[in-house]
Amino acid sequence: MKRSLLLTKIFGSCRKPLLAISLGSAIIISSTSSAQEPVRIAFMDPLSGTFASIGNTGRTILEFAADYFYNSKGGILGGRMIEVVSLDNKQSPNETQLQFRRAVSEEIQIIFQGNSSAVASTLSQTISRHNRRNPGQEVLQINYSAVDPILTEDNCSFWHFRFDAHANMKLNILTDFIAADPDISSMYIIGQDYSFGQVVSDTTIKLINEKRPDIEIVGNEFHPIGQVKDFTPYVTKIVSSGADAVVTGNFGADMVSLARSIIDSGLDIPIYTFYAAYDGITATLGEGGKNKIRLIHNGVANPLPTETRKQFNRDFKIAHPNYDVTQPRIVNALQMVVAAMEETQSTDPYDVALALEDMRFTTMGGEEIWMRAQDHQIFQGLSVSVHTDEGVEFDADNSGWGLVTEYQVPLEETMVESSCQMRRPSR
Repeated sequence: MKRSLLLTKIFGSCRKPLLAISLGSAIIISSTSSAQEPVRIAFMDPLSGTFASIGNTGRTILEFAADYFYNSKGGILGGRMIEVVSLDNKQSPNETQLQFRRAVSEEIQIIFQGNSSAVASTLSQTISRHNRRNPGQEVLQINYSAVDPILTEDNCSFWHFRFDAHANMKLNILTDFIAADPDISSMYIIGQDYSFGQVVSDTTIKLINEKRPDIEIVGNEFHPIGQVKDFTPYVTKIVSSGADAVVTGNFGADMVSLARSIIDSGLDIPIYTFYAAYDGITATLGEGGKNKIRLIHNGVANPLPTETRKQFNRDFKIAHPNYDVTQPRIVNALQMVVAAMEETQSTDPYDVALALEDMRFTTMGGEEIWMRAQDHQIFQGLSVSVHTDEGVEFDADNSGWGLVTEYQVPLEETMVESSCQMRRPSR
């Protein structure tokens, strides 16, 4: 596995000395770490094309966390290094199937994937079919970001684990926050035209009607994902509607372009989002987004809650000055997967899956998170944070702008029921 020289400077050499043992005659035995094969984990997300910035950031976080917590300290399972194998699915369901076949051919049995619920659904179905046909060669899906609820509800799978709160969980908290604002009397919803965008629209309308029936939905717009370069016509409609607030599930390049158009229009209303930060979005928003753009997300933003979490961010920026820790849930997922491996002394996906079920884990932010066994859905605290330059210790895009948490809800208040009827394999 390739290592940057900078990581070597930070963490030192990961090699162990040879171990000499005298048993009557001198026998020299190689160290465990040099003799054992690495634990290979695939990272499958867009590494080229429109949404490449998100995928490359996620891969960088995963590789750094593997080195930071494990490889620099002698590895896992008695000395095995973690190797992250990059698979570029170009955020395409068809390419995802091709890359999955590559992973199987290379005997990789754990795949991290997060961008696009449509892709996550394709991967889940492909893995389930493969695992039924190939007992003993199963593959485990670690979903760190695809948030369509169906993945842990009607289409749940024993081989799929989600490490992000799903859309309905987040919207339940976000609409509580919106409903508490008496200045909002009308709302415009805009999103990408695919499963997640549809969920954001439908669930927002449902929950707002329940919590604040006086709020009028004055627009409900969908646009092609990854194809709109100039959102001015869409933002013109928002301005013309007279909306007091906007809700969007846009991410990546679509969020950057939408943000640019919102700023250019001079629109001065709150914009409630899932992904309006990092990867160029924060720098694009700048002064124009101050105290207007808000995100619903896991954990907390500034101020970071523990020195461990702060030091991780500092060391990450030393190693990767042009990236940010945009998705600490990738770190949570890796640490829980490794904890499951260490508990079972196995990398077998079936063993790891059983150990992950009902696992409670304390993150580097000091927060307990819980993987529910029923549906393989993670639960943790959720927050609403605002785009600002005040009180920002850790900014984004090296811009001086970042997120400050305004509203927090503990794990217990994020719980939702699931329709999952999981079919469990027998061994």
